[in-house]
Amino acid sequence: MGFATPRLALIVLAALCLAPALAAAGSRTTIPMTTWTFAKGDSRTAQTPAFDDRAWETVRLPHTYNAADGADGGGYYRGPAWYRTHLVAPARKAGRRAFLEFDGAALVSEVWVNGRPAGRHAGGYAGFRFDVSDLIVPGANLVAVRVDNASHKDVAPLGGDFTVFGGLYRPARLVVTDAVHVDMLDHGGPGVYATPSAVSADGADLSVLVRVRNDRAAAAQVAVRSRLLDAAGKTVATLSGSVEVAPGAVTPVTLATRIAAPRLWQGRADPYLYRLVTSVGDDTVTVPVGFRAIAVDPARGFLLNGQPYGVHGVNLFHSGRPAKGLAVDDAEIDADFAILRDLGATGLRFVHFQHPRRAYENADRDGFLVWTEIPLNSVADDGPAFAENVAEQLRELIRQNYNHPSVATWGLANELYRSDAATARLLSGLQAVARAEDPSRPTVLADCCKSETDPQALHTDLIGQNRYFGWYDGKPEDIGPWVEAVHAKSPDRPLAISEYGAGASVLQQEDPPRRPVANSKWHPEQYQALFHETYWRVLRDKPWLWGTFVWVGFDLASDGRNEGDHPGINDKGLVTYDRKVRKDAYYWYRANWTTAPMAYIASRRAMVRNTSSVTVKVYANVPTVSLTLNGRELGAAPVVDHVATWPVTLAPGVNRIAVEGGGARDVVTWTYAPEPIR
Repeated sequence: MGFATPRLALIVLAALCLAPALAAAGSRTTIPMTTWTFAKGDSRTAQTPAFDDRAWETVRLPHTYNAADGADGGGYYRGPAWYRTHLVAPARKAGRRAFLEFDGAALVSEVWVNGRPAGRHAGGYAGFRFDVSDLIVPGANLVAVRVDNASHKDVAPLGGDFTVFGGLYRPARLVVTDAVHVDMLDHGGPGVYATPSAVSADGADLSVLVRVRNDRAAAAQVAVRSRLLDAAGKTVATLSGSVEVAPGAVTPVTLATRIAAPRLWQGRADPYLYRLVTSVGDDTVTVPVGFRAIAVDPARGFLLNGQPYGVHGVNLFHSGRPAKGLAVDDAEIDADFAILRDLGATGLRFVHFQHPRRAYENADRDGFLVWTEIPLNSVADDGPAFAENVAEQLRELIRQNYNHPSVATWGLANELYRSDAATARLLSGLQAVARAEDPSRPTVLADCCKSETDPQALHTDLIGQNRYFGWYDGKPEDIGPWVEAVHAKSPDRPLAISEYGAGASVLQQEDPPRRPVANSKWHPEQYQALFHETYWRVLRDKPWLWGTFVWVGFDLASDGRNEGDHPGINDKGLVTYDRKVRKDAYYWYRANWTTAPMAYIASRRAMVRNTSSVTVKVYANVPTVSLTLNGRELGAAPVVDHVATWPVTLAPGVNRIAVEGGGARDVVTWTYAPEPIR
């Protein structure tokens, strides 16, 4: 790992150890902080123990105060709010340390313990911790948090087409450690960073950086040990050493070994994970390890473990829900990943900010390759405070997610409007931060709406282009000539299509569809499907594209929008905001991206037809599909390019249409009514 901190010249070449794995109990105590009192608005005295909060609402984390107004298109509250909780802390042995840990609070947070300030955090999407050892007492304690999701000129994001949900929208807890511990104040990171290198099926080097903090009043001689465990819990290797750490200091320790014949992390095919259990004295931290090599070749695209690997998938916005916003639980995040597995995606772009820990863990487990980014979106301020803030948000992103093998690239910005000297300085500075923090992964920027050779796109190792031909301008067929021209101009520049999409309402049906106006109230589902048919047929045949990402996997909250069937929603998702309906375009991609037999009748929600002559379209991944209409067999049709079609004549009234082939089956019911049903 390339942290810009002093490095201890301690490198231990460890031998393999075949002893049974020991239980990694550790000495940390964790107390969740789940129940709080809450009030929207500001107060000068809410941080004091004497403040009377009996009239406040009682809430449980995760919580946002924009659950009701963040996706209704009517403007949403952006301002301060307060949270208070009465925490019962255990008695601590002499020297034990106490930390408050928040997984996410938007956008700027100030924390007090028993009326005394604990710290301030600027940034809404990374985890953060404060040392409250001198503030917490055994027994009852008051923790008060002021959260403010108003726009701050020195805090990203300053722009973006999404709702900035305010609140303590991820979990929080108290963590108690020994006085000598793995550093808890390392930009929210775990303090243990594993770097596999020279990875192949024959062997891999493993370097482990451990940041050891000594909060004692005297120097400490500290034993450091890391054990690499396989998925069954068997110890594969043990790395150990010892170091003297000065009082009040943090000392980085590097351990290293060679792993023979590791089982590789192979993306969706075999996302094999090891665990690294690291002990500093009695303090223990566990992080994931995946042995994989990633590279991007301008001609061959993305390479995973030396082989071309098709990275196709979706932009994944934070798992939001109606009436909950971003305040979702692990089960809801897991449900989203189950849908993404079913879709057949291999890559995900986590937009437009750091996602919850559970999302990265799921990506590791499921084998998704991830582009993850900071919220430098659309607008940047020229001042040094803003530059410092986005640099810190980048450090937090990298340190908190360094160990996840799913993470393939660090995103520095999205669709910055300006391309001038100030923007160049900002991006150059971020590139330097990323290189210092993690030389092992490339950086990337998502560009849009300017010349493809704009200098803004030259600061990162990789580039993604956001393009919406056929939605905001042009026609869908324009994507082919455009992407070929871009590649021809810069054949040595690795290129991805980082966003492409069209809106769709499952309540709006038009078959065949006309081209809708993007910001209109009419977004027929069929047009989105045709849009994606056109795009994917072009993009799939470009091996030099290192990734393609549909905008977007799920409809998302964007309170400034007023289009389609619902204000406050960006409806370009392949799945509805409530996750109840997978749109036609979802099944187009599933037919292309999966192999388990499937057949899906498109335009199924156009359930009332005013003409008897219709075309039945089926998305499928089997060679042929047979169709029956009202029990009458109409024969088999070849599936060409994952599509089969039949012209049929509906009978007056209810019609049952069924398709079957290769183990796949689907049925719909359509009603033919010569006059519209009123």
